[in-house]
Amino acid sequence: MAKRWYAVHTYSGQEAKVMEYITDLIAAGEMKDLIGQVLMPTHDVVHIKNGKKIKTTRKFFPSYILVEMDLTKETSHFIRNINGVTGFVGGKKPQPLREEEVNRILGQTEKSTRQQVSEVPFEIGDAVKIKEGPFKDFDGVVDEIHPEKGKIKVMVSVFGRSTPVEVDFMHVNPIS
Repeated sequence: MAKRWYAVHTYSGQEAKVMEYITDLIAAGEMKDLIGQVLMPTHDVVHIKNGKKIKTTRKFFPSYILVEMDLTKETSHFIRNINGVTGFVGGKKPQPLREEEVNRILGQTEKSTRQQVSEVPFEIGDAVKIKEGPFKDFDGVVDEIHPEKGKIKVMVSVFGRSTPVEVDFMHVNPIS
């Protein structure tokens, strides 16, 4: 029987502990033939706090881990009785994830290791003050946001004309 992917629901904050428990048992030789990989899909998020870039790891699916396994009475009983597990997605009759879902999730986790997601601390139309660079102490309004570059375009008034200036997220403070 081929291994399939199943979503396992855990208590909030218990995902890593459950995942570690399963991988430790597999490493010890138990269930090695029945359980393959165990994943907790995450991605890195960069956000600005007090002018500093802070990198945090966020879960794609909080309270869930993904387990690749042969679903038997033994594996079902084993997973359900781990501390922190509330059950499988699908209830008493666990439903395997569709192959396209698994490929999308695995593709997302691989992509996220290459590319960080920036949390944008601004919205278009926000009033900001530039704190560094040639336009230091200029006030302006956010006109465009480029999270992939970590930059925003701010419209500032230079000699009475509205002028676009591209600045890094870290070089701007919101005006309350």
